[in-house]
Amino acid sequence: MVRDIGVDVKPPENECEDPNCPWHGYVKVRGQIIEGVVISDKMDKTIVVEREYLRYDKKYERYEKRRSRYHVHNPPCIDAKVGDRVRFMECRPLAKSVSFVVIEKMEKR
Repeated sequence: MVRDIGVDVKPPENECEDPNCPWHGYVKVRGQIIEGVVISDKMDKTIVVEREYLRYDKKYERYEKRRSRYHVHNPPCIDAKVGDRVRFMECRPLAKSVSFVVIEKMEKR
């Protein structure tokens, strides 16, 4: 059984027993949808996702590249690996540094 999480993304084909999965568990998602690339998957059910964006510098009238890293819960039904492009959303805190959960794996980079 797949829950409706209130976002227009395709649910995963696999099923899991993870209570912290937005599709098969009890975690509710909120906030904006963020996209990024997985740069580390060494933790248990947690990945590090990096997002690049541009910030305008008013003084020099040009853009600078910036990047942010997020610790994101990786449910077993999605199972993103290094190099995958993922979409993730905010949820309640699941650990000291984890407040986001993957909702969709898009494609390999």
